Amino acid sequence: MAEMSDAQVAGVLDRAVAGINPVLDTLADRDPLGLKRHTFHDDRHPDSTVQRALHLLADALDVTDWPGTKGWSQRSMNSRADWWISRIGAVNNIAVAYPGVFGAWTRRLPLSSTMGFANQAMVLVAVAREYGVTERSRQVELLAAVLCGRTVDRTESDTGERPPLPTEPVQRRHTLVGTVWETAKVLRGLTCEMERRPGSPGPLRLLTYIPIIGAPASYIGERFALARATRQARKWIADHSEAITRA
Repeated sequence: MAEMSDAQVAGVLDRAVAGINPVLDTLADRDPLGLKRHTFHDDRHPDSTVQRALHLLADALDVTDWPGTKGWSQRSMNSRADWWISRIGAVNNIAVAYPGVFGAWTRRLPLSSTMGFANQAMVLVAVAREYGVTERSRQVELLAAVLCGRTVDRTESDTGERPPLPTEPVQRRHTLVGTVWETAKVLRGLTCEMERRPGSPGPLRLLTYIPIIGAPASYIGERFALARATRQARKWIADHSEAITRA
């Protein structure tokens, strides 16, 4: 397979970022039961059983420091970025280590590398947003640098040059694993780029081929890989902070 151009890589990543951001917005902002709002006051509503129950649920949510809660508002910028890595990354890594949960679809993708790439992309976009990298083209540049080892110009994601992509529309799934899955399908066009992303340590990669312990080894390895990817992402953001602030 011929190597993709920087513009082609940016085009695929741009489409992936376009699907990731709305889901992160939903996770951060949606509050259908008003539980996040409840975390900001201490009224236990002794005169209302329903409100009292909602407040107890809000307390449980606040313990997790979910975005939009009182606990979240008290976190520092670095701590908020860490939250996405430890909470969202951990959940998504289960899907990376146990791809069989997706049934027959697993035969249509190189699952190990594609799902890992998609998980890292989602977490890196979430982390970038906490550091003020909210412009989509900047997020594309970040993913290209960290996951593909490429330096792309911010305007290249809008050139219209695209590699062949799946014909099915990108579904808006507002779940973590669902988003990783849909992102993985979008990223099929980057097959030749998959092995450039930060990967798990060599010994853990060898263990993934052994029955029974393969999946746990894969999970641990992806945790190490995600940690490497986020360190590189933070360095990229720090190195480009002046340009990001100026944009």
